[in-house]
Amino acid sequence: MSARASGPGGPTISRLTKRAEFLAARRGRRLNGPFFLIEALDRADGGSARYGLTVTRKVGNAVERNRIRRRLREAIRTVCGADMAAGFDYVIVARRELLTLPFETLTGELSRRVAKVATGTAPKASRQPPAMPPSGI
Repeated sequence: MSARASGPGGPTISRLTKRAEFLAARRGRRLNGPFFLIEALDRADGGSARYGLTVTRKVGNAVERNRIRRRLREAIRTVCGADMAAGFDYVIVARRELLTLPFETLTGELSRRVAKVATGTAPKASRQPPAMPPSGI
């Protein structure tokens, strides 16, 4: 597992490397957006933040997928890594729109969504059935 600093004196951010780590993050919060989906799991251990990237074949050919991965890694390294909360695992599932998105927009959107996860303002998925009308009719 490689560790990276998010800048001079910034927090150390590690990468998710095992399939089990990616699957575990699916149990956490989900933030859906037009450019990517973020799945974030609070490990509750206070360790360094970790991230993983998923870019499926549906997004494009190998060249395009690798370009999207490089753009996301650079955004995390330069700007968004500082917004990642310690003790969280983040999985970022990219969409094709990231390929042509301006880098400033990418970093702004990613920072905003990562900060939402860290502050807990992301709504959790509610699986409650709809209220039933009274059956006295």
